[in-house]
Amino acid sequence: MKEYELTVLIHPDLEADLETPLNKVREIVKAAGGEIVSEDNWGKKKLAYRIKREDFAVYVYMDVKLPAEAPLKISNTLNITDEVLRYLLVTVDEKGRTLLAEDKKRASERSEGEETTSEEVKGE
Repeated sequence: MKEYELTVLIHPDLEADLETPLNKVREIVKAAGGEIVSEDNWGKKKLAYRIKREDFAVYVYMDVKLPAEAPLKISNTLNITDEVLRYLLVTVDEKGRTLLAEDKKRASERSEGEETTSEEVKGE
């Protein structure tokens, strides 16, 4: 199974009961033979341009593992799902992910190093 990133824009009117459309998206992924590794709700955000007469959407990001034939099935189903304004399903770039992890590690090491030097200066 290959790793993918799925970002779904859900209709803003469904924000009050977000679990119903999210369960529908989860079932679409599972019916295609995939599994959801992680899920992150980014909340309601203003769109850069109107989509289906809407200015806002609820963004939900998912890391999923899918078999080879699943992306086409998921795309076809999400295209006709009323709750979903737009979606983006892309493969995970492993090199990019490892570079991001290394950058975060270096940044945290730098910030820890700066804290020790500032504490040393205060102590003198």
